[in-house]
Amino acid sequence: MTKITLGLSGSVGHDPAAAVFIDGELIAAIEEERLIRKKHAKGELPYHAAIQCMKIAGVRGSDVNHIAIPYAPTSLFSRARWHYAYRHWYAPDRTIDSIFNGNRRYRRYLRELHYLAEQLQISGVKRKLIPVPHQLSHASSCYHLNESDEKTAIFCVDSKGEYSNIFLGYGEKGRIVKIKEFFNPDSLCGMYAALTDYLGFETLDGEFKVMGVSPFGDPQKYDFSSLAYFDGADFRVNTKLISTVGFRRYKAKSKGHYFSKKLVEMLGPRRVGNLFEDPYVHYAASIQKLYEDLSVDLVNNYLGDILKETGRLAVSGTGSMNIRLNQRLSSIPEVRSYTVNPTCSDAGTAIGAASFALRDMGLRIKPLKNVYLGPAYDTDQCITACLHHPEKPYWEIIPSPHKKAAELLANGQPVAWFRGRMEFGVRSLGNRSIFASPSQAGITDAINQQVKFRESRRRFSPSVIDSVAKEFLPRDKQDQFMCMSLPVSMRWRERYPEVIYADGTTRAQVVTKEANEDLYTLLAYFQELTGHGLLINTALSRPGEALACSPEDALNVFIGTDLNYLILGNVLVTKRQGATAW
Repeated sequence: MTKITLGLSGSVGHDPAAAVFIDGELIAAIEEERLIRKKHAKGELPYHAAIQCMKIAGVRGSDVNHIAIPYAPTSLFSRARWHYAYRHWYAPDRTIDSIFNGNRRYRRYLRELHYLAEQLQISGVKRKLIPVPHQLSHASSCYHLNESDEKTAIFCVDSKGEYSNIFLGYGEKGRIVKIKEFFNPDSLCGMYAALTDYLGFETLDGEFKVMGVSPFGDPQKYDFSSLAYFDGADFRVNTKLISTVGFRRYKAKSKGHYFSKKLVEMLGPRRVGNLFEDPYVHYAASIQKLYEDLSVDLVNNYLGDILKETGRLAVSGTGSMNIRLNQRLSSIPEVRSYTVNPTCSDAGTAIGAASFALRDMGLRIKPLKNVYLGPAYDTDQCITACLHHPEKPYWEIIPSPHKKAAELLANGQPVAWFRGRMEFGVRSLGNRSIFASPSQAGITDAINQQVKFRESRRRFSPSVIDSVAKEFLPRDKQDQFMCMSLPVSMRWRERYPEVIYADGTTRAQVVTKEANEDLYTLLAYFQELTGHGLLINTALSRPGEALACSPEDALNVFIGTDLNYLILGNVLVTKRQGATAW
């Protein structure tokens, strides 16, 4: 009998998403934020995402055999609850809650899930429900969708689940084996989030900004070793400084922060000035280095023997969205094969929970070839969006969108590009993107100022045709998902400074015809016209927005920025007839 499995994430309060597997094949996956236009969709259930996924898969709620969720009850006898209670001794309410009511969030989520299932017309929830521990969901998403016959070391670095936030183990013959876990408040992601908060950013998004600024600073200028340590047996964060709760929290304007007053006394006032100035730019560099150092120490200590045996390392969890961490981990001498889950945020646990449940039933999961797992829109829908948009943009159907876009890009015009199925995950990978020529001097500053409305020093990532990537990037690290920071030779740095970070690296998407024929065709046309086999690629969204999902979303981004051209399926959209200047 065909197994239809619905994976649902969002149990931790943010990034709800849905995924549908038919037998062992992932058919669709969508984040709720893209559909309701609310970044991270905090406090929401993946209702619209589930409906869309089932629509794409051609199934109904009554067809669903199993519902997998990335959250499971934790036994009172588990070390996790007692560790949490012990480490929060100074906040008795947390300690008591952990011991006597440690599954309250799980019970609350079950109530919400039953309500969601009713809306989706799925009956028999109790019988169909498969709870998967949160970190095992992350582990499955990076292992089971890329399963090898060889033993694979697994490292999950996450913000929070039930209690666990760091998982070290391995996968072998479809089975995931735990070697070591660490529990809140002792969290690498929590440590990074605390400094993100101190540096003036909101967590979940601000970590990217801290990481992006870190190459401009000197990590040796300030000593951050007092924030956390790993001695080969125990990993701890200093809860007198960070990951604080209760009375230890620093408060300003009635808002509690993830750090203490002692941290402010040690480092100075929370940032109010330019992040690129001393000391803040050096703080960013220091926390990035500490994050990398501790991660490498943990991996070497617990997974070193497996790496020596097979050289295979797979990573996932929210913390693995840090591209510089991935560069550092992939550079461990014993690592010969490095896999980063491109859906590594908590939204991706919808996929991971379902894949774990299916593999546990004995089904092998088909490898993840790409992440174009969302909805697509036809020409009629694109035209209808143009006709109904209040700004009434000029539009025309064109015979060759790829050729037209390549010509515009060759003439120095950035182009918004909306074609095919929407990407799943945090990266725009060529179906919901803004492209620009990497050879045009100053284009990065222009896009930052007129499209992204952010500081000019921020660099963008390139999409590179595979034939050029062989020379542009290290040959043993060709990444199609933009998950790694990779070194670039001086020759290529000088040729394409607009896509090179301060430390001489870039985060590139290697494009093959098999993975994305549409984007491959565009790059081929652009290369034919200009000799350049790569394009600047940034997300089709404005600051604080989720990635564009529908034609209406794409039009809103286009109208709300200084872009002059949008390719919407087979439709060319301009703000006025004959627009020529950027």
